[in-house]
Amino acid sequence: MAEPYEVPASLWHRPDMLAALKTRDIGAVFRLVRQYGGLSQTAIGSLTGYSQGKVSAIMSGSQQVTALEVFERIADGLHMPDQARMALGLAPRDLAAAAIPRQDARPAFTSALAPLTVDLVRHGEDETEVRRRDFVGLAGAALFSAVVAQPLSRDEEAAGADDLAAALTEYPVAGPQLPELSQLASAVARAKRTYQACRYSEVAAMLPALIRSLRLACATLDGDARLKAHALSAEAHHVAASILLKQEDKGLAWLAADRSVHAAQASESPLMMGSSARIITHALMDGGHHRAATGMASSAAQRLNAALAQPSPNDLSVYGTLLLRGAVAAAQHSNRHTAAELLDEAEDAGRRLGYDGNHMWTAFGPKNVLCHRVNIALSLGDAGTAIENARRIDINALPINERKATVLLDTSRAFLAWGKHDRALYILRAAGDIAPEEITTRPATHRLVRDILATAPISIRREAREYAESLGVTA
Repeated sequence: MAEPYEVPASLWHRPDMLAALKTRDIGAVFRLVRQYGGLSQTAIGSLTGYSQGKVSAIMSGSQQVTALEVFERIADGLHMPDQARMALGLAPRDLAAAAIPRQDARPAFTSALAPLTVDLVRHGEDETEVRRRDFVGLAGAALFSAVVAQPLSRDEEAAGADDLAAALTEYPVAGPQLPELSQLASAVARAKRTYQACRYSEVAAMLPALIRSLRLACATLDGDARLKAHALSAEAHHVAASILLKQEDKGLAWLAADRSVHAAQASESPLMMGSSARIITHALMDGGHHRAATGMASSAAQRLNAALAQPSPNDLSVYGTLLLRGAVAAAQHSNRHTAAELLDEAEDAGRRLGYDGNHMWTAFGPKNVLCHRVNIALSLGDAGTAIENARRIDINALPINERKATVLLDTSRAFLAWGKHDRALYILRAAGDIAPEEITTRPATHRLVRDILATAPISIRREAREYAESLGVTA
């Protein structure tokens, strides 16, 4: 039977419709469908599974749509074409089949790791343009498909188990489970290192295959091997959420962070649970929920600390990083007292650790605490203190590029707030030298470039404009 209601195909190409989709404003989408598609509230409800009253409430703005599964249902009900689905932040319909070519219909466990060695920069193309395009495309398409994947069916689990058993027979000397898990662990470690090196397009390219492989491992392994697979899945989803937060895809970042927490809980490791609490805290902060983020980070740190009689470097690093997350969140809602308290506790944890390492991929240590003092002073409106703290930091002594770039960008913002545009631009360039993709791919950094350009004095306006143009940033 033909569908009784139909949305005109031309409607999905309208600029106002695309703008509504990109901001996930379903109320505006429904209003445009009614205005230009001629569909009543009852008709819209029939297509999307809502009552007329619910459609009316969404259209008036009194109720909001936030759940990804509801976005999917609305997109399916309104028969959105792939262009509209992707604008809404959903995968195109045929992406799952196209993302990982397979020779047969079964989930291939070992072959799924092959794309991890992808060479992102093609010959004959500008590296910056390729990185920008591929980072945005992968984060919004293939990575989406991997993160939102549904649980495996029983047939898929059985097929995956057959693939896994066949693969493990290739390692008779090392034992039945260690080689495959060590391969997955190496892939997760590489994703972590690549992220911390600020090669975001590269890590975005490797994550979809890695997440699918870990998903299959969690479904097919058992015992201690399954717990280890869940821990690795928590780490991989943590990286995915971090990438998506940098790209400012809040909805999908929250989902990836939530998947990280659930995998950490399934791993039954208190340390992994504490580690994954960091990314949920970050997602809360990014969504403006600063009080909730402060409470979550503080509570997670307290739980971890209470469970540790003789903390290891891993324990101290996760504990200290949770305190720092809480301090940053407190500063973002102007809670100076709590921010100071948590900073001091983190500083004590850094002294107990005694050095800046990278345990549990935290880059935690005394210098890391000082970097966070820069950020927190800036959040509290004290650019002078932020600059004083920044001058105490030996950038070369920080263990990872992502931390170096972050503190340089905070320092650039502090100099801009202080009216020192030349210093702000100089330090921004330095951050770009250390971590090019922090400059070329991040919307937040582009906003900093625009702020410098918009307020630059005549003495450096030309230099600022040329730099902005080199990045493709316009005022």
